[in-house]
Amino acid sequence: MRFIADLHVHSPYSRATSPASTLGGLCAWARAKGVHVVGTGDFTHPSWMGKMQSLLEQAEPGLYQLKEEPASDALPGLTPEGIPVRFLLTAEVSSIYKRGGRVRKVHNILLVPDLESALRINRRLGAVGNIHSDGRPILGLDSRDLLEILLEEAPEGFLVPAHIWTPWFSLFGSKSGFDSVEECFGDLSGYVFALETGLSSDPGMNRCISALDRFALISNSDCHSPRKLGREANLFDTELSFHAIRDALRDPCRGFEGTVEFYPEEGKYHLDGHRKCEISLEPAETGRMHCCCPACGRPVTVGVLNRVLELADRNAPDYPENTPPYHSLIPLDEVLSEIAGKGPGSKTVMARYARLVSEFGSEFNLLLQTPVDVLQSKGEHVLAEALDRMRRGQVQKQGGYDGQFGTVRLFDDRELREFGLPVPKAAERRQQAGQQ
Repeated sequence: MRFIADLHVHSPYSRATSPASTLGGLCAWARAKGVHVVGTGDFTHPSWMGKMQSLLEQAEPGLYQLKEEPASDALPGLTPEGIPVRFLLTAEVSSIYKRGGRVRKVHNILLVPDLESALRINRRLGAVGNIHSDGRPILGLDSRDLLEILLEEAPEGFLVPAHIWTPWFSLFGSKSGFDSVEECFGDLSGYVFALETGLSSDPGMNRCISALDRFALISNSDCHSPRKLGREANLFDTELSFHAIRDALRDPCRGFEGTVEFYPEEGKYHLDGHRKCEISLEPAETGRMHCCCPACGRPVTVGVLNRVLELADRNAPDYPENTPPYHSLIPLDEVLSEIAGKGPGSKTVMARYARLVSEFGSEFNLLLQTPVDVLQSKGEHVLAEALDRMRRGQVQKQGGYDGQFGTVRLFDDRELREFGLPVPKAAERRQQAGQQ
């Protein structure tokens, strides 16, 4: 069975997360997006665990479904294709600890096949620190020791280092990370077989580093609002089960068919920079500035591209045999936002989003599967042109930096005028980028 999975999300119990990120809300938006398997997120939080125990029931091996259908649709008037939505038990743990004379801050995702395994892990983690205050608990626990707990309490589960290049909290982060998987996980490194690339990098960037050749590269939304579900995701062709997903990531020949990616420039840590001074820098510029902001002299945040180049031992990507492909897409609400000249969450954009998803079944059906000539035959000439450009990579990119999302445009101002579309001012574009 071909299906799409987004395995890194958060519940309302994580900080800065929408109260709409309930199991019902995630299920409703998964159908709108065309995502078949959704990570539960936050199984370490006792209250969220209680919700899962009461609202979920086992479906296929290692996967769960809602006992009752969501009470409401994702949006008024939105009637997507009624795909089956399954939940896979996941949690993200923030490990902050000292190693090698430095403070390390690494986020890791735990994936387990059943509630009993999750409860055993929770008991162990609860003895280490506070798992009640945040759905993504902050623990003084070495990443290697976290993996050991997972292997002891959920031997069928697995760990994936999260958004591995993010400067502040990740495996390779410029502020507090390591230079290799082995340095981080030591004698247990062999149990790590997949890495999450994050919004600010894509597989092409990661394949410039030969040390990463043995890893499957996955992508997830890390969404804090269900509307952002699927902004990055994974493609599979396996039976629908936890073990089939795990085994396909361990050996992509067993059904891992690739990822759906942000254009990495849109990620909010792609370039170096200092947000307060509105300064963004390419890696070479950062070197010339000795990592200091040219406006205020303070250190800039070294971003993902710079850090990848620092560890790269290839001048261009080299893809191991049987490496699955990836697809660089722009979320549908952002495409419609550019066409309408309004914010991606505006009523105008959301109403058109609901109409299109209802007509084509899901967002991914439209972005990945619908032929351009079908859209043209329905009078959607501008949208057809936009999706054709997106699929061919004919986009205009301005990299994000220091927590500020970048922008990816399909049309320049002259083309917008020729199509009779509104041309946003620079301030409006910055506001739209902040809404991403």
